[in-house]
Amino acid sequence: MLQIKNLNKSYGPNRALTAIDLSVPKGVIFGLLGPNGAGKTTLIRIINQIIEGDSGEILIDKQKLNPSHISKIGYLPEERGLYKKMKVWDQLIYFARLKGLSNYEAKSRINQWLEKLEIGSWKEKKIEDLSKGMAQKVQFISTIIHEPPLLILDEPFSGFDPVNAELIKNEILELKENGTTVILSTHRMESVELLCDQVAMINRSKKILDGTIKEVKKSFRPEVYSIAIEEPHQLIPQEWTAKEDDGTYYFTLPLSGKSPNELLNELMQYGQVKKFQEVIPSMEEIFIHQVKTAQNG
Repeated sequence: MLQIKNLNKSYGPNRALTAIDLSVPKGVIFGLLGPNGAGKTTLIRIINQIIEGDSGEILIDKQKLNPSHISKIGYLPEERGLYKKMKVWDQLIYFARLKGLSNYEAKSRINQWLEKLEIGSWKEKKIEDLSKGMAQKVQFISTIIHEPPLLILDEPFSGFDPVNAELIKNEILELKENGTTVILSTHRMESVELLCDQVAMINRSKKILDGTIKEVKKSFRPEVYSIAIEEPHQLIPQEWTAKEDDGTYYFTLPLSGKSPNELLNELMQYGQVKKFQEVIPSMEEIFIHQVKTAQNG
């Protein structure tokens, strides 16, 4: 769906993007990660043709990025942009018509989405009278009303309580199931774990990580295992720093050159092994590690 080749952007002496290469397949949820100021917003604005890159190439459906692609993209910015004095219904009709929908088609789709997101009774309310979460739903509808094949969501869960965040999460997954390609920019790593098929991370203008969630986690595996032994009949070695709780010892151990089977076989001599599980880092742990590594480097 989207290919970015050697993209560069500077603001005066400050580098915003340096030789960025990305490939986003069709029909996936692609996580765009990075700390504040990393370059994510600049990248999103270039894709949306709000600003231009200095050099490099962007392809959508194998075509060089051009003004005709604007209608194929839905963009939900982190800083929302609704007209506070307008009514919900008028606001959505306005955005739908801007995206090229007929009046009849706009009304039909808006009614469906208002009911789907449980805000049908609010359509005659002004935006300024809505809670932040309600306004976020209106913004979300305005983003996807023209059914774009490429959807860019910047912090889409901001302002939502857990119930409504779950509602929006399910809608994003349904859009993906229906063939929409989604680029998700967020600092909520639990959302990345739940939603994303692939991720890329930008820090200090450069891409420092790229791959499927499974590949990324595998590359950061520390080869450490979490273990529990119930009522061991031999004294656990002190250097294992075991923690006892009601007769069960809990601790972690590196493989230290052994295979998992060899380590498990060694552990069995101490008693009943109740748990033997590889410690896999979370996306949040990987994110923090990569940012700190870059800062110290």
